[in-house]
Amino acid sequence: MKTMTCKQMGGPCDAPVQGNTADEMMANGAIHVNEMAAKGDEAHKKVQEMMLEMQKNPASGEEWNKNFAAAYAASPDN
Repeated sequence: MKTMTCKQMGGPCDAPVQGNTADEMMANGAIHVNEMAAKGDEAHKKVQEMMLEMQKNPASGEEWNKNFAAAYAASPDN
C-alpha cells in the first residue's frame, strides 16, 4: 500500500489517496476528485474536466500516465 496526496497526483489539495497499485491509486484519486467536484469544489472540477478530456482522447493522457507510474513507483510503501 502506498499513499500520495491529491496534489502529488496533480490535484489541488493535500488529501491522502491510497492504493496497492498505480491503477488502484488512480481509481481512488478519481473517486476523490469526483466527490470533491460534486460538493462544488471548483479546483477539483477543473481536474475532473481534465480527466474527462483524457478519457475522450487517450493519447493526451499518455504522458500523465507515464509520469504518474514513475511517481507511484518512487513513493515509499506505507
